[in-house]
Amino acid sequence: MSQEFVIEANLRDDQGKGASRRLRREEGKIPAVIYGGNKDAIAISVSHNEMTKAIENEAFFSHILTINVDGKAESAILKDLQRHPYKPTLFHADFLRVDKDHEIHVNVPLHFINEESAPAVKLEGGKVSHQLNEVEVICLPQNLPEFIEVDITDVAMDQVVHLSDLKLPEGVRVAALLQGEDHDLPVLAIHKPKGAKADEAEAEGEGGEE
Repeated sequence: MSQEFVIEANLRDDQGKGASRRLRREEGKIPAVIYGGNKDAIAISVSHNEMTKAIENEAFFSHILTINVDGKAESAILKDLQRHPYKPTLFHADFLRVDKDHEIHVNVPLHFINEESAPAVKLEGGKVSHQLNEVEVICLPQNLPEFIEVDITDVAMDQVVHLSDLKLPEGVRVAALLQGEDHDLPVLAIHKPKGAKADEAEAEGEGGEE
């Protein structure tokens, strides 16, 4: 993990819907909570603008964050973020403490590379269909990847890439695969567009006529 994210926070005494509205309206902050790690949960507030800027970076969601609560640092991951359904407004954040000796469950983005140069796409006219854009992984905090790379170069026409085909960093497991083969979900596939298949079938039919 090459990036570091630090969020400044303050302890929050007033709780409830009214207090949360005042916090957002009058102070430009949002309510949040830090929990887990065999310690009591604490109510905090964080800057709305700071959080809005931070979440513009995809890596923020798959990194160990440093939350400075009145000067005391807590290591945590963002577990949940409540947003307005259509306005760029954040309502509440949940942070889960992490311990270097305990595994964590985190959703990590998938980065697809070499799509346009893959032979099945460039030479055979195939189209890549994505089924998943992120995957839940289990690992120790120090092994948490920023993303998982999926190289499409060698994916053949009509081939389906599953979770079990992903190349994972050392110490990282896919959570779904621990539930059995039935949870080996498709990640992507390359297929000929429907129109192209119909054209090929028609051409073959005409070629067979005498």
